[in-house]
Amino acid sequence: MADLLIKGATVLDGSGAPGVLADVAVDGARIVAIGNDLPAGRRTIDADGLALSPGFIDMHAHSDLQILANPDHTAKVSQGITLEVLGQDGLSFAPIDDPTRSTLRRQIAGWNGEPDDFDFSWSTVGGYLDRLDQGIACNAAYLVPQGTLRMMVVGTENRPATRAELDEMKRLLAEGLQQGAAGMSSGLTYTPGMFATTDELVELCTVLASYGGYYSPHQRSYGEGALDAYGEMVEIARRSGCALHLTHAVMNFEPNRGRGADLVAMIDKAVANGVDVTTDTYPYLPGATTLAAILPSWTAEGGPDAQLARLRDPASRERIAHEMEQVGSDGCHGCVTDWNTIEIGGVKSSSLSGAVGQTIAALAESAREAPAEVFFDLLISDNLATSILQHVGHEQNVRAIMRHSSHTGGSDAILVGAKPHPRSWGTFPRYLGRYVRELGVLDLADCIHHLTGRPARRLRLTDRGLVREGYYADLVLFDPATVRDTATFDEPRQQAEGIPYVFVNGVPVIDAGRRTDALPGGAVRRPSGEEAL
Repeated sequence: MADLLIKGATVLDGSGAPGVLADVAVDGARIVAIGNDLPAGRRTIDADGLALSPGFIDMHAHSDLQILANPDHTAKVSQGITLEVLGQDGLSFAPIDDPTRSTLRRQIAGWNGEPDDFDFSWSTVGGYLDRLDQGIACNAAYLVPQGTLRMMVVGTENRPATRAELDEMKRLLAEGLQQGAAGMSSGLTYTPGMFATTDELVELCTVLASYGGYYSPHQRSYGEGALDAYGEMVEIARRSGCALHLTHAVMNFEPNRGRGADLVAMIDKAVANGVDVTTDTYPYLPGATTLAAILPSWTAEGGPDAQLARLRDPASRERIAHEMEQVGSDGCHGCVTDWNTIEIGGVKSSSLSGAVGQTIAALAESAREAPAEVFFDLLISDNLATSILQHVGHEQNVRAIMRHSSHTGGSDAILVGAKPHPRSWGTFPRYLGRYVRELGVLDLADCIHHLTGRPARRLRLTDRGLVREGYYADLVLFDPATVRDTATFDEPRQQAEGIPYVFVNGVPVIDAGRRTDALPGGAVRRPSGEEAL
């Protein structure tokens, strides 16, 4: 007798094939049988009217600390996410040394928060993955963050790496891959990763290629010059021979209105020329990042203290305001800043809580001050920890990229702050409810493939991402007729509807719509035995 029998579900197996009625038996952590009229399990769930799919794979997550500090992780598992990929945008906490950890905690507090009394007991990728194995809500894979490597080895200076420094970054990257990382990320609008040249990135990606890892860059622009920035990433993959995953593959800001098809055409050409390219997107128009991220990059040289000093200096403030409002700063993707599009999502200081939910333009109007001055003062008062929503997307582009055969799902979710982006709770049910059932942009079976089997293939997983005998029982039971996101920009922490059961490694984490106390997840490491292909 199996531990669990899911009886009479419409099984969407993750391959893109149409759903079929079947029973699925689970014993321990694995699927042991798929068929009709299977014998009852120790527990049997009547799935009449429900669809059963593999667990959803979030290809872009920012839960690096929150998955440990707040292990409930309801935001993610209630969506049906059973695996998320951490270490994104070139900035995360493994490998790490003490000076870099101190700088990073301040620089990306808007992504991860600053958990009190947090136990940073690791220094390597392997140590971080071992920490995840102590029990988390869902499974997690990890990307070595290129910006962190550069911070450890080169520092925060805007200069090329020396030969010795590049060799050390390559060594650290190889070590992280050997310890189980799936690939490498970059944040090329964030310091100090943005200071890397194309040639430097090619050398690092050559290491990735030798280990079968993939490159997941946040590129140099998603606004003015976005297509050129995508082209640089394709060229890096071509020259290095590594697989390329264009994460949060968006075409944002006014210069890119209606140009999603241009990106799709570029991807098709790259694939035709032998480059292995995949993408991920979130099904929303606004993006999210830290308020400090939209500053010109030169302001961040020397680290957070140096940046704060520049923000206090009248001459620097004047220069920054000119770049942002007249020229277009690299931090704002080369576009002139529209203060009406920048909404405060979260603050560290409770004294600033009144700013949450308001745009910089609205705050400036209330204060009767120039928007740039309000912007500077908010960054200083909140010690650079402010998070924002940036309303710069275009629906036509979102749909064009979503339909492409390279596409997978990624939430890009920031879980901290008073008003985080609703994608933190709603990304995957929004695909199923809005873009499948309501709009018909994707067929249901094809959408499930985008969210399960296809990302599993990018991660080179041979026992996850499909409903197959012998595969891990990472499973989602949902109602195709009612599944939907309920998280909104005003009330972002709202659990989705229509997802009554979620299983991670065979253990229910959502049971009859409620979060259990189970922590059955752990690290999913790059397949072993691939020392150098």
